[in-house]
Amino acid sequence: MERKPSTRETGRGKTIAQNKKARHDYEILETHEAGLVLTGTEVKSLRQGRASLVDAYGVIQNGEAWLMGAHIPEYTEGTWNNHTPRRQRKLLLHKAEIERLLGKTKESGLALVPLQLYWSDGHAKVEIALARGRKAHDKRQAISERDSKREIQKALGRGLKGRAPRATGRTSGRGGR
Repeated sequence: MERKPSTRETGRGKTIAQNKKARHDYEILETHEAGLVLTGTEVKSLRQGRASLVDAYGVIQNGEAWLMGAHIPEYTEGTWNNHTPRRQRKLLLHKAEIERLLGKTKESGLALVPLQLYWSDGHAKVEIALARGRKAHDKRQAISERDSKREIQKALGRGLKGRAPRATGRTSGRGGR
């Protein structure tokens, strides 16, 4: 029997959590895939699809990369040895990657921002981005660029389908009321 693909599956694997606000608040320069060091109850909680990356960020301390502020709720069937929901979790990256990321964050004031948490071959992975914060006017500019690209794509789509382009001014069709 063939398994139907989940609606939450991406090209990298089944998505557990996404940080949608990160793409709005930051300009993403490059991304890296990192493994996570987790406890048993954290893995079971992630298997239930419960996690949040809203306040999460990455830091590099003592030559190790850490994920701070990610919320993985306690496992409901856990016992007294359940994990702490907002504990810091070690990121598994190569030493050369860690040193390069450390140099970039120190040198140019960039931040490590987690974009999504997903499964890859049965292992929990996090996509972490090297990002630069956007100011309010940059956010407005990015929104207007995205909207104009969307309008261009719609117009091209209508042209390919043989439809006439829509008029920019909308009328009610009620005789000018």
